[in-house]
Amino acid sequence: MCRTNTEDIRWKQRFANFNKAVAQLTEFIEKPELNKFEVQGLIQCFEYTFELAWKTTKDYLEAQGFAVKSPRQTIQTAFQIQLVQQGHVWIDALEKRNLMAHTYDESAAQEAEGLIREKYYPVLRALLDELKKLV
Repeated sequence: MCRTNTEDIRWKQRFANFNKAVAQLTEFIEKPELNKFEVQGLIQCFEYTFELAWKTTKDYLEAQGFAVKSPRQTIQTAFQIQLVQQGHVWIDALEKRNLMAHTYDESAAQEAEGLIREKYYPVLRALLDELKKLV
């Protein structure tokens, strides 16, 4: 499959949105303490940032000639070509998205906040940095 201009433009457009989403997530991460409403905002911000991360990656991979259909396949392919590191953290984030929906449960929200701060934000940031080199 050859790379089309449309595919190239598509991933770059999605990348611009991913870049903005990471910037918003960074604002939450840089606050040392969040109240319960801010934690809910952090979790929602993470959810759409993660969604943009895998979709941007999918669009980039397709522009490079890869055929990827699912989030899991996208992550696995990105890991294989070393676009992302720590593939296990990406898969964990993918699987834990269901936990994130239960922000009304304070203990689940606190667990989600910890995972986002300690594990998931760093890999999102690293992907952003890698993609910036390719734009």
